[in-house]
Amino acid sequence: MPLTLVLVIALTQGSLAPDSGEVHLRNLRQLTFGGQNAEAYFSASGRLLIFQRQGPDEQCDQMYMMGTDGGGLHRVSSGRGRTTCGYFFDQDRRIFYSSTEHAGAACPPRPDYSRGYVWALYDYDIYTADADGSGARRLTANPGYDAEGTLSPDGKTIVFTSLRDGDLDIYTMRVDGSGLRRLTSVLGYDGGPFFSPDGKLIVYRAYHPPTAADSAEYRSLLAQHLVRPLKMDLWVMNADGSGQRQVTHLPGASFAPYFHPDGKRIIFASNYRNPESRNFDLYLVDLRGGGLEQVTTSPEFDAFPMFSPDGRRLVWASNRHGSVPHETNIFIADWVEQP
Repeated sequence: MPLTLVLVIALTQGSLAPDSGEVHLRNLRQLTFGGQNAEAYFSASGRLLIFQRQGPDEQCDQMYMMGTDGGGLHRVSSGRGRTTCGYFFDQDRRIFYSSTEHAGAACPPRPDYSRGYVWALYDYDIYTADADGSGARRLTANPGYDAEGTLSPDGKTIVFTSLRDGDLDIYTMRVDGSGLRRLTSVLGYDGGPFFSPDGKLIVYRAYHPPTAADSAEYRSLLAQHLVRPLKMDLWVMNADGSGQRQVTHLPGASFAPYFHPDGKRIIFASNYRNPESRNFDLYLVDLRGGGLEQVTTSPEFDAFPMFSPDGRRLVWASNRHGSVPHETNIFIADWVEQP
């Protein structure tokens, strides 16, 4: 019996079994089947997810929406260009996401990996639209990369990553695009920001080149609209950009941070146990960098975690149970705080 069919049957009959040691997860369910699916984020109601998906018949990631039961899957972006980093706002009446469609309908090419693994910094701008995808318009009109946007708990502020001043830094702006403010300025990649539940802190991933040679390589890649994400750690700062401090000091790449509902811990993805591997797992850490605890144990990729607004569920992207190697799907599970 094909693996996908087995998983569909398992989904209809009940939850999947977490891997050994995944004691914080219960009633695990797979929500997507096939293609590449990642960065699924809850609506304020906790009933919907918005995420980026490259379906089997698509050349580029587009924005999709579905219920937290996996039903009602539908595209909410135009199908032009490449999209990333979708989020709900205005009490779920509207969404924002990043897209390259202003640069043309074609899918921008993938980077050349002959010099090693790199991420492409496409000419993204942030777009807003109604929740059904209609009425899309550009919120930013800046040459270069504007992406990785998320929303403050009060719904008034977007925090995002931009190349507008020549480096990958974190900015905030109001949801109408006004009030732009730059929060980071140290040379290197500062990105993936999320607010704490009380809106007072921002957690983010960062790579700051430690040597002159590293800085030269970083600048050289940046000039080619590339970044090499092989070494990153977690940082936190106050919502106004003050008080920046490093949280983790781990080998490899730690990224995709999100605050635990208690506001005192961070869940994130890391390959620190084997920095040369593609096996990322989810971990918890406190704001001082202590209390490191492994959450997922699958030998496959697990990343992009987000807690539901009520803190009772966790959604993330994983390669587990893929029908082909490196297929990424969206999973959801009940969160068990005290196993």
